[in-house]
Amino acid sequence: MIGRLAEVRRDFLGINRRNHDYLFRWNRRDRFQLVDDKIACKAVLETHDVPTPAILDRCDAQWQIAALRARLAARREFVLKPARGAGGGGIMVIVDRVDDAFVKASGVHVAWPDMAAHIADILAGVFSLSSREDSLLVEERVVPEPVTAGLVVGGVADLRVLVLRGVPVLAMLRLPTRRSDGRANLHVGGVGVGVDLDTGRTTWGISGRVEVETHPDLGIALAGVQLPDWDHALELATRAADAVGLGFLGVDVVFDAPRGPLVLELNARPGLAIQLANRLGLRPLLEHVRDADIPADAAARVAMGRRLYRDAVAPGPKL
Repeated sequence: MIGRLAEVRRDFLGINRRNHDYLFRWNRRDRFQLVDDKIACKAVLETHDVPTPAILDRCDAQWQIAALRARLAARREFVLKPARGAGGGGIMVIVDRVDDAFVKASGVHVAWPDMAAHIADILAGVFSLSSREDSLLVEERVVPEPVTAGLVVGGVADLRVLVLRGVPVLAMLRLPTRRSDGRANLHVGGVGVGVDLDTGRTTWGISGRVEVETHPDLGIALAGVQLPDWDHALELATRAADAVGLGFLGVDVVFDAPRGPLVLELNARPGLAIQLANRLGLRPLLEHVRDADIPADAAARVAMGRRLYRDAVAPGPKL
């Protein structure tokens, strides 16, 4: 037990060290502002040919809400998001219509007055990082491919890839649950599943800080699932990091049935639960990438990250 505690203290990254050694060192302030604005970030990704879910509509002021009603009534499914939200706050996933009601991923029916009130909260900045006035995005709902679709209840699973200097270092699949209301974020009830960075196969699961072996709603095993298009997903994460110019970030990738991997969002302040899901501390991996000569080619950086992961989990001396 003492040996394990010493290993955790040595290898696991804490918030203060994350901020001081990585966020402040590798991320310019103006790049934070870019990634925090989903509209501006999507525009930059598009110019770099990084595919993302499309923006179907938007609303920028309270007086525009009434006109938005007719446009939303013409759609059966979509996702509402605050443009400058964080941590999944304010996101509403609509999967169907029943009469005049919108059906959320959890199965709850939402009448227009309730949806209008939610949109008004988004515009007022209730869910924004700075609590200032915000804009509403209406985004297309991703159609999950069969492998990841079988692991969720409503909503869409996403892959969080942690990237330093354009090199992927750890990955975690985030799964929506009934409790999370269609959102994959762990702090609202989603499940995190570690992913072998080299092979793309899932390893262990966590719910909060508790290890779990099966999905809490479906009862299916979380380990041993081979994720699709693994090479493409990792390379897409590195290209997204290049596009926005952040040295340290989390890239959220979704697996869309018709189009393959898409970049859903970027996070300039990625959380650290990814270490628990992988049972692997970040510090040795990040320190190695921090001090290494980094290749310019995205595929070479992916190969570097996979090699570092293999070395980290292999028996014997560590990084």
